Parts: sequence; C-alpha cells; structure tokens
Amino acid sequence: MAVLIVILGVFFGLCILSTALLRWNDVRYRKKGLPPGTMGWPVFGETTEFLKQGPSFMKNQRSRYGSFFKSHLLGCPTIVSMDPEVNRYILVNEAKGLVPGYPQSMLDILGKCNIAAVHGSAHKHMRGALLALISPTMIKQQLLPKIDDFMRSHLSNWDNKNIDIQVKSKEMAFLSSLRQIASSEASSISQAFMPEFFKLVLGTLSLPINLPNTNYHRGFQARKNITSLLRKLVENRRASGETQNDMLGFLINGGEKKFNISDEEMIDLIITILYSGYETVSTTSMMAVKYLHDHPKVLEELRKEHVAIREKKRPEDPIDYNDYKSMCFTRAVIYETSRMATIVNGVLRKTTKDMKINGFVIPEGWRIYVYTREINYDPHLYPDPLTFNPWRWLDKGPEYQNYFFIFGGGTRQCPGKELGLAEISTFLHYFVTRYNWKEIGRDELMKFPRVEAPNGLQIRVSSN
Repeated sequence: MAVLIVILGVFFGLCILSTALLRWNDVRYRKKGLPPGTMGWPVFGETTEFLKQGPSFMKNQRSRYGSFFKSHLLGCPTIVSMDPEVNRYILVNEAKGLVPGYPQSMLDILGKCNIAAVHGSAHKHMRGALLALISPTMIKQQLLPKIDDFMRSHLSNWDNKNIDIQVKSKEMAFLSSLRQIASSEASSISQAFMPEFFKLVLGTLSLPINLPNTNYHRGFQARKNITSLLRKLVENRRASGETQNDMLGFLINGGEKKFNISDEEMIDLIITILYSGYETVSTTSMMAVKYLHDHPKVLEELRKEHVAIREKKRPEDPIDYNDYKSMCFTRAVIYETSRMATIVNGVLRKTTKDMKINGFVIPEGWRIYVYTREINYDPHLYPDPLTFNPWRWLDKGPEYQNYFFIFGGGTRQCPGKELGLAEISTFLHYFVTRYNWKEIGRDELMKFPRVEAPNGLQIRVSSN
C-alpha cells in the first residue's frame, strides 16, 4: 500500500511539475500584440509534436488559433503563417526587416557564407557568384552536356534489375552535381565524399545539440571532412595550373577575382550547390517515378513527348538545350510532382526589428515559418487538388501562380531552379525512353518532415 501511495505521489508530482513548466513557458512568451498559440516545453518547445505529427499538428493549431499563430519550434520562438496572402507578403518584403531564419544546425553545417545564411549586400554578392555558375548560358553551353553524359551512364545498366529508386535518385543527384563542380576529379573523390555528404544533410535537419551520436554532431564532423576534401581539391587545381571546363575551374580561373570570393566563400558556395540541389532533385525524381507508375495516361503522354525528341536523333546523340526547352509536358509533370508530394513545406524568416504583420506585433529576433504546404491542396487554387493532373500546368506556369512557392519567392527564389529542372528532365528523358517499370512490394512513403521511403522504393525495371 505504501509503495502504491509513493508511485501515485510521484505521478501526481510529475503532472503538477509538467503543468507548471508548460504554464511558465506560455507566460514567459505572453507579450502584448503577439498572436495566440502555445509554446510547449522550455528549450524544446513544441518541436517533438511538430516533427512527429507534422501537417496534423499544424492543422490542429490552425483550428484552435487561426492561420497565424505562435509556437516554439526547432529551438526558437516562432510565428507560423498558413495564410496565402500573408505568406506572399512576407516572401516579397525581405528588405523591410526580414532575413533568412533557418535553424542554427543548418547555418552551422552549411557554413556562415552560404546563401541561406547571409542577407543584404553579402547575399547579393554570393547570389551573383552563384547565378554566374548556373545561368541559362552556362546550362546551355557547359552544364547540360555534362548532365546528359552522366544520366546516360547512370541509367545504362538497369535492365532486368530490381532497383531501389530512392537510393539511385540520391546517388544521381549528388554525383551529377559533383560532376558539374569538378568534372575530372568527381570519380576519384566521390567514394570518400558521398557518405560524408549524406551525414551533412541529416545534420542540417536536427536540433543543434553537439553530443556524440547525434545527427548534429555527425553532420558537423562531416562538414569538417568535406571542407578538408574541398580545400585539397582547390589546392591541387591551383598547383596543376590547368584550366578545366567546370564550376571549380570557373571559380578558380577568374571567377574568384571577378566576384572577389575568398576560399572560405568558395567552399561554402560549393557545399550550397551540392546541398540545395540534392534534396529537391533526388526526391522529385523518385516521386515522379512513383506518380508515373500509378498514372499510366500521364506516363503515356510523357513518353510520347520524349520519343518524339529521340526520333529526330541518332542513338548516340545527346539532348541539347532546345530539346530541353521543348519538354513542356515534362515540366508540367515536375511541377505537379512538386505540388502533390510537397517536397518543400515552407521557408523560414527572422525579424531584425519589431514588426507589425497581419495586425500583430512580432518581436525582433523571432522566426516566422512561412508554411506553404496546405496551399498546394487548396481547391480554390487547384481544382480536385488530390488528383495528379500535370495538364493543369500547361496553360499557366508557376510564374503566373501567385501562391506556388515550391521555388521560394521574392529575392530568395531558388537560383538553381532551372538547373534542377534540367537535371530531372534529362533523367526522365532517358528513363522513360529506355525502360518500363513495376513496383515490387508496397513500400511505405512518409511525407513529413521530409518526403522519403523509410524502407526504400523498390521497382523492377525492364527495357521498352
């Protein structure tokens, strides 16, 4: 009996303590002018619920507090905006007191010079250097031929094999970017580079707790190893005196002087290129394969477009920039895949001063999570939103869609958008003209906080 009383006492004591901590944290952030909402636990806030429940957490909070509410996510007090008009305002008004607000883990691991971390003149400086590397002219003259050559090779021996398309698309996105950055060294460094890069990616999506065996710790160590590899690569290039036709060659032979880029900025720029394209290209490619498998009529239309391109060429001829620009239905498939899968849930901004937004006062230093996920399923914007329908994009591209934020918005619109589209389009070109495929097994798909298949996405590939 005494033991039972002690257990009950401990239980009620923990309940009282928990309630007190939650109450204290809410009172701590109860400032005049803030929107309604809850702040969760001290330090951790509501991060665990957000990561576990994802869209359900957001919908529950919206039903209680409306489309503009406060929370505490990823270590910071945060305002969540689920209002399309407010989101658009925030994205196009960065200069009026808003700067990037990405989690500390991402800033630590990607580097202080990465384009997501800097703002103002520093952002203009780094964005200018990045755009010079991936401009339409560079894609046409240098990058697309490399992408085409890589995709041919990457997809060359899939016939009559069981493929985990998730693994293959991740390898594809990483290795294709590495080939564009350092064409002659890509093969020799990829084996050491790739596992470190995958650790780096996981580290950016974690709480910044630097303890052994945490994703953050592994990601931070991976950054050090990658930085060391890249420094050695730059030193070897300079020592050789050779001029090579790739991104690194451009940066070392003139680009660094033209854009006044230090070695630290150059390395962060290279990591940014690898990182920013990796998640979107790999996941969009995987999900396009999934949606095409499930929608035969879409696949038929897509294949028709690519066969028409192929029929004008000899088997060994690469696709060129005009071929790529003619892939209208392919682009529609990519947009619809991005909308349906919601590969990007939203973007983060941070206030540099007290700001009045949507009738509320947001204190300096708070983050604003521009949560765009639900916009993708709004029936007013996308009739029959849960149907995979690429034809909806043929009349109007995303540049005409005020609320299509898959590539960001305002001055922060993804600079690598066109390069990513070129990579995915080239992959689909060779995949659908060479192969048929069938899913084997019923692999689970998760769509939050990242789109992924925890056990892989297995397909059986056969030639056309």
